[in-house]
Amino acid sequence: MPGFFSSGRADSSNIIDVYVNVISIQGDRSMDIQGKVFIVTGGASGLGEGTARMLSAQGGHVVIADMQAERGEAVAREIGGTFVRCDVTSEADGQAVVAQAVARGKLMGLVNCAGIAPAEKTVGKSGAHGLALFTKTVTVNLIGSFNMIRLAAEAMCRNDPEPTGERGVLISTASVAAYDGQIGQAAYSASKGGIVGMTLPIARDLARNGIRNMTIAPGIFGTPMLFGMPQEVQDALAAGVPFPSRLGTPEDYARLARHIFENDMLNGEVIRLDGAIRMAPR
Repeated sequence: MPGFFSSGRADSSNIIDVYVNVISIQGDRSMDIQGKVFIVTGGASGLGEGTARMLSAQGGHVVIADMQAERGEAVAREIGGTFVRCDVTSEADGQAVVAQAVARGKLMGLVNCAGIAPAEKTVGKSGAHGLALFTKTVTVNLIGSFNMIRLAAEAMCRNDPEPTGERGVLISTASVAAYDGQIGQAAYSASKGGIVGMTLPIARDLARNGIRNMTIAPGIFGTPMLFGMPQEVQDALAAGVPFPSRLGTPEDYARLARHIFENDMLNGEVIRLDGAIRMAPR
């Protein structure tokens, strides 16, 4: 662009100078995890545990909210965090978790990993899909996530803003099933599709408060749920991932969560974390 670079052309030295000048003007806009407080639902195992351990390793204080009391307390002790038994669908439980987090410092992050994944066909050998199971799946996965989002966001609105203007970051967990639901996943896909659908409007709702909202949609991950399957099934699932041909790990998820916390331009978006897989019907 003539006139923008001193020589009239975009040579590499001028590009570097402009980049350095922009960075020096804007400053470091990444969140400093050190010393902040984070809530991780489902933090006693799987993706939640991996995220809780990552945040603790970066100097954050983690409040693990989970139904698994024994395991949750053990993980909290290991990482120097706090455990609160929590049913994410309960307003009272959610309020108790947020209160514990606020009591320990500045609540800057929520990661929703709690969820269930039942499988049932719309019409199976025993008849129509159970309405109670469909309702439970949507209640836990979708309404439970929103319950924790609204309560954490309310507390974050009271934070003094960071130098960037940020008051907090919310991350929820959807699934590739929101897009490529398989046979027997009507309830699960509906619950995760709801999380995808509310990502942008929540981000827009909270933009004026300096709170970001993001969603991660994992593919096939090595979690306790999957490890209950026969080894040959696990191997076949891993082989179906284009690249890398392996199961995702909680550490993969945690690394992306960390990047979301630290990159303030990530807002109102769903990121597929799936090795380019697109699920077949079965």
